[in-house]
Amino acid sequence: MRGRGYDIDNPRGGGKSKLADDAGVHRAAVSRLLQRQSMPDLETMRRLAAVLSVPLRDMLIRSGRLSEDDLPVTGHRRREEESGPQRLTPEEAARRMGVPTELRETFVKVVKQFLPERT
Repeated sequence: MRGRGYDIDNPRGGGKSKLADDAGVHRAAVSRLLQRQSMPDLETMRRLAAVLSVPLRDMLIRSGRLSEDDLPVTGHRRREEESGPQRLTPEEAARRMGVPTELRETFVKVVKQFLPERT
């Protein structure tokens, strides 16, 4: 979190609030995670992982709640790694970024204006 520019050590909580806002999750979920009081639900972990650019698997392992043995790398993931990164659709990017449902159509239209045309 610190490496991504979130000042989570500030007692006023500015970095925690910013992270929560960026991920579209409640600030209390971020605080509980940092204090190791509870494990956020899977959707919260997905959102935080996306904002922090950390694979969800790695985030679950780094949290200390699961081990690499609990989450073995599957052959499916290896194939993805060999073929290179998979491009997100604008719709999937909006979902992962937590763009509110009522704004997703506008988000997708704007993003598509910046994408190269596929031939």
